[in-house]
Amino acid sequence: MKNRAFRTIASAFLLALTLVAPAIPATAPTNPIATSDRQAFVNDLERRTFDWFWDSANPVTGLVPDHYPGESFSSIATVGFALTAYGVGAERGYITRAQAAERTLATLRFFDRAPQNASEDDAAGYHGFFYHFLDMKTGKRFDRAIELSSVDTTLLLGGVLFAQTYYDGNTPAEREIRVLADRIYRRVDWPWMQVRAPLISMGWTPGGKFIPSDWKGYDEGMLVYILALGSPTHPVKPDAWQAWLSTNDRTWGTFHGQTFLNFAPLFGHQYSHVWVDFRSIRDDWNRRHGLDYFENSRRAAYSQRNYAIANPGRWTGYGADVWGLTASNGPGDIVVEQGDRRLKFNGYTARGAGLDYIADDGTIAPTAAGGSIAFAPEIVIPALAAMKLRYGKWIYNRYGFVDAFNPSFHARTALRTGRLVPELGWVDTVQLGIDQGPIVLMIENWRSDFVWKVMRRNPYIRKGLEKAGFTGGWLEGSVPHARKRSLCACP
Repeated sequence: MKNRAFRTIASAFLLALTLVAPAIPATAPTNPIATSDRQAFVNDLERRTFDWFWDSANPVTGLVPDHYPGESFSSIATVGFALTAYGVGAERGYITRAQAAERTLATLRFFDRAPQNASEDDAAGYHGFFYHFLDMKTGKRFDRAIELSSVDTTLLLGGVLFAQTYYDGNTPAEREIRVLADRIYRRVDWPWMQVRAPLISMGWTPGGKFIPSDWKGYDEGMLVYILALGSPTHPVKPDAWQAWLSTNDRTWGTFHGQTFLNFAPLFGHQYSHVWVDFRSIRDDWNRRHGLDYFENSRRAAYSQRNYAIANPGRWTGYGADVWGLTASNGPGDIVVEQGDRRLKFNGYTARGAGLDYIADDGTIAPTAAGGSIAFAPEIVIPALAAMKLRYGKWIYNRYGFVDAFNPSFHARTALRTGRLVPELGWVDTVQLGIDQGPIVLMIENWRSDFVWKVMRRNPYIRKGLEKAGFTGGWLEGSVPHARKRSLCACP
């Protein structure tokens, strides 16, 4: 389908089919798991994944490592997932609400007071944005290669705004949480990041200034624009959303039996959905294509499963219940001659399979399936259960699934990350926060809609969605209040 005219005609035909009926799974789910066993397994996975955030965070600053166990810098995106996970922990009884509030307050105090300036080394952020990675000890920019990140700041803010809405009690701690959360969000100068307006830049560095790339086209940048549109102090104009959407039709089409808006790694179909309930709400693009973004993510999960069943790369272990490509660690940048095949493996990279690109070296990341549980539990739970049953001895530990594993890699060579297990292949030895987050939070959204219910009450999320042109579903009702308490930042 390299011919543009043919692709346009084909896309139009597929669109007509899509408007008539929803996508039908190309293959039926396999490996049935009893309801009681399923619940026990999901309970265990959710608790272990939550414990990763609780145990790894610095209780004084709230900073959470990028990866753990072991030494690591802090990832601000991981902090955003952690702030949300603390609420899950309180609701599930893993910790008390007071413990969750205490840890959350420590975190927000740190980010509220963290130095914001244009220096190379003596700041945590600038113009309200924060550096992608911070030093776990000093709380400042980890090193000069690290950018001031618009998307990682956004993922941090997802947790900040969750805290603002969830902690609606009248205790001194919960009142202060609301004040600090509101202030941190209001301080972000979104238009400053629009160096090529109306698009939003991916980031900035003191030495190189603005990164020459913008958020454009369907990906995790969805939440960037929603929060930028919803800002009460420094908002971007609605044309920013239209600019971000402008290239969608290039990746709308059919891939392995599913017609959807493609983005190869599954994290792009998950991150924004952690905090925003896209079920039954639609923007102009959705209305023209006859689906919402939730349904789009469901089709993406099915497409990746179908890709694993087809297994065009002939990788070991792939199938109906072992699938999932997304950003993750890997064996390393290594080329292996294996029979008549020359296999190239990668370290950390955004693996994926879609119309936009295919990057697949046989590395499976359980979060790719796990973070899709709210979209397609009927294929996700059997997949996670099968991976644990088949490989659990090596890939499932105190904190749930390790970040990734590769049954096709058996080269005896020096490894930068992970270890070689003779019975399996390459196995990571750590979990990554940005992969743990979607697992625990989307499990909870599947089980109870918890994070979605909280965020539907956040006025900034609602405002951002409405300015982007979303209508329908829960947006049609008035803002609900958990205990009829004001969501203002007033102490």
